[in-house]
This record gives sequence, C-alpha cells and structure tokens, in this order.
Amino acid sequence: MAPHAVITGAGSGLGRNLALELVRRGYTVWGTAASATEIDEVATATDGHARLIVCDITDPDQVSRLAAEVTGATDGRADLLVSNAGTLTPGPLEAVPAAASHREFAVNTLGVLNVVNAFLPALRLARGRIVQVSTMSVDFPSPFNGLSAASKAAAEALMTVYRAELAASGVEVVVAVPGNMRTGGPARTAAAIDRARAGFTAEHERIYGAAFDRFALRINSGQAGGPDADEAARQIAELAERSPAPLREPVGRDAADLIAFLQDATPAEIEARRRRALGD
Repeated sequence: MAPHAVITGAGSGLGRNLALELVRRGYTVWGTAASATEIDEVATATDGHARLIVCDITDPDQVSRLAAEVTGATDGRADLLVSNAGTLTPGPLEAVPAAASHREFAVNTLGVLNVVNAFLPALRLARGRIVQVSTMSVDFPSPFNGLSAASKAAAEALMTVYRAELAASGVEVVVAVPGNMRTGGPARTAAAIDRARAGFTAEHERIYGAAFDRFALRINSGQAGGPDADEAARQIAELAERSPAPLREPVGRDAADLIAFLQDATPAEIEARRRRALGD
C-alpha cells in the first residue's frame, strides 16, 4: 500500500513541487490549495495521485473537515505531514498594518498548530513524521523581514515541543530550513514587496525608502539565484525519508553557508552583517 503524505500549500510554489516529488517517490499525496484551478492543475500533473482541497489553515473548522476527509480515505493513517503553507509580509515593523501582522502569525504559527493537531491521530496510527518548512530568517532575522522571522521562529519552537511530546508515540519531527529558492515564490515575494511599499506614508518613505529598495533588490535577486524548484523539493523529500530522522537541516547552499557563519561568528560580526542589510 502506498504511503500517504499531506502537504499544506501544495497548490503552488514549493508545495506543488513537493507534491510532484513525493508522487514520484510512490506516495499518494493529499494537501491544501488556494483555488480549484490549483487543484485541477496539480491533479493533471500527477495523474491524479495528488488530491488537493481548498482549505484555509487559519480556520480550525476547515482544517478539521480536511483531516476527516483525508483520513476517511486513508484508513485513518498519515505517514507524512509537510507543514509548508506560509505567507510573507515584508516591511518596516512600524509600517505594517496590525491586521497584516496578525495574519502573518495566524498562517505561519497558529495555522501550523491547527494542522498538526488535526492530523496527530493519523500520524500516531502510522508512526509517521512531521516536516516543518521553516526559513533561514529564523537564524538571521534581518531588516524588513521581521514578521516572517518571528512567526516562523515561533513555529519552530512549537516543533521543538512537539518533538518531545510525540516521541513516545513514535511520531518524528524534522525542521527543514530553506534559503533562497527558484520556485513560484519570487513572483509572490515581489508582489508582497510592492504592496508593502504602496502602503508607506511620506514619513516611512523618508526614513526607510532607500534601504527598502535595496532590500527588495537583494531578496528578488537572491531568490532567482537559489536552487531550482525540483532540487529544493528533492532535498526536503530526502529529509522526510532520512533515517534516523534529522532534527534540523538547511536546504540550499546559502542556508547552509549562513548557518555555518553564525556558528563561528562573534555577536559583533553578526550585527555588522545585519546592519549591512540596511546599507550602513
């Protein structure tokens, strides 16, 4: 019997490539999508082996219905849960609207809780594995990316606790730490940056405008230079299957290089690198 994997955010970007990679590895894939168009496209690309459902992971009732639908078709089992869905709200912290800040944590942190808790019975039954897709921003929070770093760091803290609490159940927890990737993400990142800039007041523009432009250029060019979508998905799928389960692993050369730098650098060197992001 084919193993069953669940992927949040599987309709586009890295999640879509993960769905295709896991199907290639023999999984039946279930997951969340943002639209019927995404559902149809992924079903076609996988010959029906990936079955996605429109679901807002910030809504516990929708997540519960998702889990019930999936486990009803899998004899109650889930061998793998990839917590991949996320959102990005760039900008100076003082310039981000409160509603957007709340949404960042609702998706990147509380949405993780909703999904993991809904699928825990199925994961316990299969003695399965959770893979949390994080970001190297957790290791190196940088200007204009604070909400992503903070919300993903909170999700990683949850995974650390889950790892201990679920050990006796045989459920393993792995954190994958991607750096820049050439997936469908860059276009969404560019759009998020444009939205942030459009919301600047004249005072925000005076204080942050030039530095934010440098940030936008750096993040867009950095994503274009990362591993391609298939390679990033392959690396994360390998972490999902590696035995023994790793605790936390970088995905991509820039993430590995950053983590290595942080292990050896002094606090002053780390802060100097962070300030360079502002052009100081």
